[in-house]
Amino acid sequence: MSTETIDRELDVHSLQAGVQRPDARASVISAYWYFAFFFISGFCSILYELIWLRLAMARFGVTTAMVSIVLSIFMAGLGVGSLAAGYLIRRYGSRLASPPLQLYAMAELFIGCSAVIVPLELLAGHWLLEHLGSGLSLSSSGYYLAAGFWLAFSLIPWCSCMGATIPLAMFSIRSDSCLESRRSFSFLYLANVLGAVAGALIPLLLVEVFGFTGSLRFGMALNLAIFAVAFVLSRKQRPQADAGIENAAAGLTSRQTLSGVTLWLLFFTGLTTMGMEVIWTRLYTPYVGTFVYSFASILAMYLVATFIGSRIYRLWSRRHESEGTLVWLIVWCGSLLPLLTADPRLGFPAFLRVPLGIAAFSGLLGFLTPMLVDRFSQGDPDRAGIGYAVNVAGCILGPLFAGFVLLPHLDERQGLVLLALPWLLVGFPFRPSQTTPLLRHLLRPQALGSCVVGLASLGLIFATQTYEQQYPKSDVRRDSTATVIAAGKGMDRQLIVNGISMTRLTPITKLMASLPLAFLDRPPQNALVICFGMGTTHRSMLSWGIDSTAVDLVPSVPTMFWYYHADGDKLLNSPRSHIVIDDGRRFLERTRGQYDVIVIDPPPPVQAAGSSLLYSLEFYSAATQRLRPDGILQQWLPGGDPAITAAIARALKESFPYVRAFVSVEGWGIHFLASQQPIPDRSPADLAKRMPASASADLVEWGPFPTAEQEFAAVLKREVPISRLVAEDVYAPAMQDDRPVNEYYLLRQLGAWLYLEAWNPPLDPNR
Repeated sequence: MSTETIDRELDVHSLQAGVQRPDARASVISAYWYFAFFFISGFCSILYELIWLRLAMARFGVTTAMVSIVLSIFMAGLGVGSLAAGYLIRRYGSRLASPPLQLYAMAELFIGCSAVIVPLELLAGHWLLEHLGSGLSLSSSGYYLAAGFWLAFSLIPWCSCMGATIPLAMFSIRSDSCLESRRSFSFLYLANVLGAVAGALIPLLLVEVFGFTGSLRFGMALNLAIFAVAFVLSRKQRPQADAGIENAAAGLTSRQTLSGVTLWLLFFTGLTTMGMEVIWTRLYTPYVGTFVYSFASILAMYLVATFIGSRIYRLWSRRHESEGTLVWLIVWCGSLLPLLTADPRLGFPAFLRVPLGIAAFSGLLGFLTPMLVDRFSQGDPDRAGIGYAVNVAGCILGPLFAGFVLLPHLDERQGLVLLALPWLLVGFPFRPSQTTPLLRHLLRPQALGSCVVGLASLGLIFATQTYEQQYPKSDVRRDSTATVIAAGKGMDRQLIVNGISMTRLTPITKLMASLPLAFLDRPPQNALVICFGMGTTHRSMLSWGIDSTAVDLVPSVPTMFWYYHADGDKLLNSPRSHIVIDDGRRFLERTRGQYDVIVIDPPPPVQAAGSSLLYSLEFYSAATQRLRPDGILQQWLPGGDPAITAAIARALKESFPYVRAFVSVEGWGIHFLASQQPIPDRSPADLAKRMPASASADLVEWGPFPTAEQEFAAVLKREVPISRLVAEDVYAPAMQDDRPVNEYYLLRQLGAWLYLEAWNPPLDPNR
């Protein structure tokens, strides 16, 4: 932004005639400082939100309920801080003895401290729930209540400091006669959103290089830099009673009706925006995948469009005060565009589906949200705090309403329409006055435009299809975690979760059970399967005549057992079969059971967001506590680049003294077997003899060999030394919660591509 643009943006000339600027250049420089502060602050806020969410998932479980609790608490802290700061400014601002900018500087100092303190608080909460909350059942409301209480205790004070920054900065601006502006909220909001765009993308690179801890320290350094600069600048700012606060509040009493409507609109902008983000994730996952980069791209696109909309509002507001009702109807239509771009019948490139679908709606809300706060506050920090807090209240309820009320019962199209409905009601075009004939009203340009937008929205609702409609004869189940589709016939049956194929009917999943069980030195008693999938591994465990506990995160997945196995319902009702709906790692850490075999088959792809929590040193540490002394852990790795393979192999080698690895029967993927005791060398015949007849029949049910001995032989001859797997990338650290090597891979892939380009130039066809 140029000097002239900043000068116009912050209204250095003041909206009140007669105010002179003693030093125009100094005023513009101050404006630059405020913009820089809020750009960096927005970056740090998103960085903290993303990393705190991930740390909380590692400590308390990767469940939808836990994610919603963390996000709601984060947003609640922002609202509390905004509301409290505005109130304190109105109550005590005129008596402040220190420069107002110092208050803002102190808020940034506290935010920086949170980068170190919050991870320690989350670790302490995990310890307390593990040791003092053993009486709480794993999936009980009591557990979520206890975890939610601790998360609120840990996050709200720091998030309140984040929420307080805008009212405090507005107070500082109002206290400077050169910078006074009725639109200061939208100026700070603009800078904050632009910083958030960077915060949605750059931390992905930081985590890949420095891990979560290093990235938090980077954010802390930025916050401390803001504190230092703001504190130095505050020495040039004299303490000044903000007489305009009381005057602004008094002057707005005639607008109480407008204020009420404005607050409701602010509430619904938060509600629909955050609720739609939940639905967008479901809609676009089949096209963009389940990678951290996929979710970051949706968030970044939303923030970029929001920034553009806010920038347009800043330009528009210089000459306009009323937006008209048509814009609200356009919001209604824009909110339905994802139905078109997520239609599987249309050949949009995957990378264009998200921007084409969400940019219009996000840009419109980026225009309208700061407009509504500016209109409500008129530059008053207290009223801005109220307006922002109301918007945040909608942000808290939006994901909860979408995730727990709409999506478990409706498809994505119906949920999107219901969330967008308030904007149709606000912009409803047919409001003819008593003095204007209906026909003349309908012929007005605004009414005609409304009709066109309305017809377009009807087309978006009724002419588009959702992803699951590609499978007309499928069985579709919905819950708060996922949309689950069971489709196909015979050996081509599929399990599709949120548009991603999870597994297939394959002998590999049978070997996940029979291989470690056959290697045991004694008859097995029980086993634990983490990730149910089609239920094949759980079924193979039961064929050994032992107790099998299967854990899955998605409630609807085990209910599809019958679709893939004719005896599924019978096995589910067996007294030896135990199904648990929970995060697999959280179950492992909190259960007191002991198992002969633990099988882990994380959801594909290997780079999926959150999957490293089932490959890490911390996970294997929990597994060693649940295995019997001679028990065996089977870890399935479907593939991955050398760094991923080496990181997982190194984590297993550092966690267990004995590790063996076998390429599976189909020639791809690796079965890792790990134990605290030596894993004996057995011949294929010895392994086959240790199996009950029912287990042998189960193992060869789908081939590819007619006998269990031949099946084992095909695997044993493909054994790979663990040292060779570790050596695939000598620089890759052992997989751990702080360094999820598999999930963050962009720089690694870019480096590999550059290397290939440099050392393998295209062949010259003329040579």
